[in-house]
Amino acid sequence: MKIINLLRNKLFGNVLLVLASLFSFHLHADNSLLVVGLNPEYKPLAFKNNGQLDGIEPMMAMAVGELMMRKVEIREMAWDELIPALESGKIDVIMSGMSITEGRKQRVDFSDPYLEIGQMAIIRMADIASLSRPSAITQPGRIIGVEPGTTGESYVKEMTTATIKYYDNPPLAFAALRAGEINYYIHDAPTSWKIAQSQEYHDLMPLYRSLTREHLAWAVKKGNKVLLDQLNLALSELTRNGSVSLIQNHWIPVKVEIKD
Repeated sequence: MKIINLLRNKLFGNVLLVLASLFSFHLHADNSLLVVGLNPEYKPLAFKNNGQLDGIEPMMAMAVGELMMRKVEIREMAWDELIPALESGKIDVIMSGMSITEGRKQRVDFSDPYLEIGQMAIIRMADIASLSRPSAITQPGRIIGVEPGTTGESYVKEMTTATIKYYDNPPLAFAALRAGEINYYIHDAPTSWKIAQSQEYHDLMPLYRSLTREHLAWAVKKGNKVLLDQLNLALSELTRNGSVSLIQNHWIPVKVEIKD
């Protein structure tokens, strides 16, 4: 699909200026397409903004393509279609906020990580005084909302004695928070970033402490060492010249931590 509007984005223009002025090496020119698979349902990593792709991953994909001297084509698909599409050759690489897990490593080869995230807790603004300190979550009597089958659920079961309530999606959990049915909702970092950037959630507060450690990376077909090496080289250069930080800092809100 066409993503020309990304090229008009002011931030992306800044990234290209950084690339043009700072990198001093060249990958071998390749006129072939770099076909990127992406699920645009994971703001701010990848999402639709007025019908156009936006977020960290689309901008990183364009920056990588510029550095590799390859035209980038992004194909949108459902999350559970990404790995099968990679295995069948329909796409060359997955750039979609995919975390490195042992199970996925059996099916794909991962690049070096480009971002560390984790599960984070969300509370009501009204509860800042009583619930924002790190030790508060482990106090007796806490009621914590999680999504079933997630890392957040595993964390709560292992690290606290809290009562657990299950919600199939964040909006249901947000409603429970607002109603006082739970003290905390634990979900992955992008959910907290989304809250911080939207007035819709002005009464909720993310606690910017990662409760777990998860690494996001790009995935290529098992055994595709040539492309994997090229992606790692490009990522290394984009990190060195500041492009990775420029893109991520645009989308990820400033972290404010309250210590005991």
